[in-house]
Amino acid sequence: MRAVIVTEPGGPEKLSIGAIDEPSPGPGEALVRLRAAGVNRADLLQRMGLYPPPPGVRADVLGLEFAGEIARLGEGVSDFRPGDRVMGIASGAAQAELLVAPLRMLLPIPRQLSFEEAAAIPEAFLTAHDALVTQAGLALGEAVLVHAVTSGVGTAALQLARAAGATVLGSSRSAEKLERARALGLETGVLVGADGRFAERVVAATRGRGADVVVDLVGASYLAETTRAMAEGGRLVAVGLLGGAKAELDLGRLLAKRLRLFGTTLRARPPEEKARVTQRFWREAWPLFDRGVLRPVVDRAFPLEEVRAAHERMARGEHFGKIVLTIG
Repeated sequence: MRAVIVTEPGGPEKLSIGAIDEPSPGPGEALVRLRAAGVNRADLLQRMGLYPPPPGVRADVLGLEFAGEIARLGEGVSDFRPGDRVMGIASGAAQAELLVAPLRMLLPIPRQLSFEEAAAIPEAFLTAHDALVTQAGLALGEAVLVHAVTSGVGTAALQLARAAGATVLGSSRSAEKLERARALGLETGVLVGADGRFAERVVAATRGRGADVVVDLVGASYLAETTRAMAEGGRLVAVGLLGGAKAELDLGRLLAKRLRLFGTTLRARPPEEKARVTQRFWREAWPLFDRGVLRPVVDRAFPLEEVRAAHERMARGEHFGKIVLTIG
C-alpha cells in the first residue's frame, strides 16, 4: 500500500510516496481504509528527525490522525461494523492507505462532515479538550487566552472554550487571521508585534483581572508576558513549543499569583490514557458537532502526492486551521 515515507531526516524534499506492507487487525482492532489524514507540526519535526515516535512505531512513516472507513474487524465484540465511517488519533503511520487502530480509540464521523473535515478533528480537538477540561479544569465564565489561536489546536480550543461559556481571547501575529477567528467566536484578538508584548492588552480586556486559563502553543518566547497576563490562581497549559522550549520563569510572580503550570501531549501517552481521552471527548464534546456548535476548520486539502507542498505551507505559517491530505 502507499504511504508518506521519510527517506532520511531533512526538509520536505526528503518526503516520498512509497510502498509498505499492509497491516492486519488483531483482537480489539480495526483495519481502516483511510480517506484523509491531518498534517501536524509533529510531522514536520519527525521528518527532520527531531520528534521520534513511541517504541514500536515506524519513524519513517508519518501521520497522527485520520478519517476513513472500517475495512475489516479483528476478533472481539464491537459496536462498529465494516463500512462505518470513523476517525481517530494514531501513534504514527496514519498518512497511508490502510491503518490498524484500537476500537476504543475510534470515533464515528458526524454524519454531516466529509472525510477531509473529519481528519481535521482528532488531534486538534482531543488535545484542546484535554488541555482545557482535564488539565485546566475550565469553569463557566472564566477568561481563556489561546496563543496561536488561528492554528488547528487554537481554533479547536477557541470553539471548545466558547461552548463551555468562557470569554475567549486569542493571540496571533496576523491581524487578518484574528479577524477571521471572530467568526468562530473570538471576542478579543491580541495582535503580537515585533516587541512580543501583549500582557497589558489581555489585562485591559479582562478589566484588570487577567486570563484564568492559557492554552499556549508558542512556549518559551511568550512565557514572561503570559505569566504577567494571567489572573490570580490562573492555569497555564503548555501544548506547543513554536517559540522555543527553554525560558526563565519568575518564581516570585508564580508564588504571588498562585499560578499553576501544566504540560500536555497525546502521542507519548500509554494507549490506555489515549483511550480515556478519546472516550471523555466522545461523551462531552462529540455531540456538539451534530448541533453545529463545533466545526472543524480546514485550511486546505492536498492530495497525498502533494505532501511536500502541505509541509511547506505549514512551515511558512500560511494556514488558518488544519491542513489535511486526501487519500484514494
